[in-house]
Amino acid sequence: MSRIHCFLPPYLLDHLERTRPEAAQRWRSTLAVDGRMRAARHEAAASKAAPGARDSAAAGPDWVVHTAANGTALPGQPVRSAGDPESGDAAVDEAATGISGSLALFDEVYGRDSYDGRGATVTLTVHYDRDYVNAFWDGTQLVFGDGDGEVFQRFTRPVDVLGHEFTHAVTEHTAALAYRGQSGALNESVSDVFASCLKQRLLGQDARQGDWLIGAELFYPGINARGLRDMANPGTAYDDPALGKDPQPADMAHYVDTTDDNGGVHINSGIPNRAFHLAATALGGSSWEGAGRVWYAALTGPDLSPDIDFAGFAAATVAAAGRLEGVDPALVQQAWDDVGVGSSAPADPSGPPPAGPGAGAARIIVRRSGGFAGRTTVGEAELTGDDPTSAELRDLVGRIDVRGLWTSAPQADRFIYEFDLGDRQVTVHEQDLTDDLRRVAHLVLDDRPPGHHDR
Repeated sequence: MSRIHCFLPPYLLDHLERTRPEAAQRWRSTLAVDGRMRAARHEAAASKAAPGARDSAAAGPDWVVHTAANGTALPGQPVRSAGDPESGDAAVDEAATGISGSLALFDEVYGRDSYDGRGATVTLTVHYDRDYVNAFWDGTQLVFGDGDGEVFQRFTRPVDVLGHEFTHAVTEHTAALAYRGQSGALNESVSDVFASCLKQRLLGQDARQGDWLIGAELFYPGINARGLRDMANPGTAYDDPALGKDPQPADMAHYVDTTDDNGGVHINSGIPNRAFHLAATALGGSSWEGAGRVWYAALTGPDLSPDIDFAGFAAATVAAAGRLEGVDPALVQQAWDDVGVGSSAPADPSGPPPAGPGAGAARIIVRRSGGFAGRTTVGEAELTGDDPTSAELRDLVGRIDVRGLWTSAPQADRFIYEFDLGDRQVTVHEQDLTDDLRRVAHLVLDDRPPGHHDR
């Protein structure tokens, strides 16, 4: 099953909804990705698994950039392929630079031919939707929004955003780390790791020269943010009224045990991120040739299971370091020790989030978490009112049959919805929302702000 991986964590998007209500429609555009993508993704996933599918893909160009022209139909119109000159469209040309650099990094340093290891053509789409403040890998392609024009600039602008999403594709085709709890935080961290390696390689920096920021060019002037994440100092990337304060912990002593965002995958990724930074600077030289080789060997080696925890991943990197010439595994072990990862690491809180308490047929509750920013929004709505919205909600709730809902695997950087419909509770991943549930979420979370609260 393909997994969708988005750049912005949901806790950040939810905070923006609350602090910038005048621009709420921009955040709604990001939160309400067209449900028609679901069927296309399932078809693509099925064809991807067919024998020979990758062999035929390898015959095409290395990459093709499309434009959605601010619509949501994917992949859109092709505008530039590998070998073509610059188009003059900044987003198109930034995507071309980013994917060329990503493919070169994995090929020239790690010997990997595209994300699948078999030379698959990489499909990219820019100018996705209007005011869309996100980027994602949906199991078949990379997609980038243009930002909102006030807080976020276009998502192709920082090359590490593209590197992050491309690495989700690599992870899907290698370790297939489950997108929940500690394995999900590792999934996010691995994407940040190779995104930083990409940026530093393109800039010609060694590990000590790099800024270790993810998304440093993503924000407009006036926003108090150095980036979206700081791998060297998690929890310090931003502190702004529009964004809130960076919630990432830097060590296991501050691990966030939560059911939000598939168990805090965008928050707790700060811990393995810092371990990589410590390992890279201790090993010296370039991040991609030093610690990057260790992490890639672990990602593609025999020691990872999809649901591995931090301690298991740490052990895999130490073992991988021991197999690589010129790498001191003791330095890798020390990096993990410095962030508190070891045999005493807490259990992985990766179980499904509990359903909300029953509220009776007169009231419903909708809870949204996850996404690239990892934030949570909760809304309530009364069904007994005389207004048109209450009447529409009564009709929707009355006909929803939770028994027939499709449930797919969690997808990285996508949202999770929990619906408490009084006598029925259900958790649905964004890609599996029916039209009725999508409308309920819109009415409760987007059209009724007085009932919101955010974390």
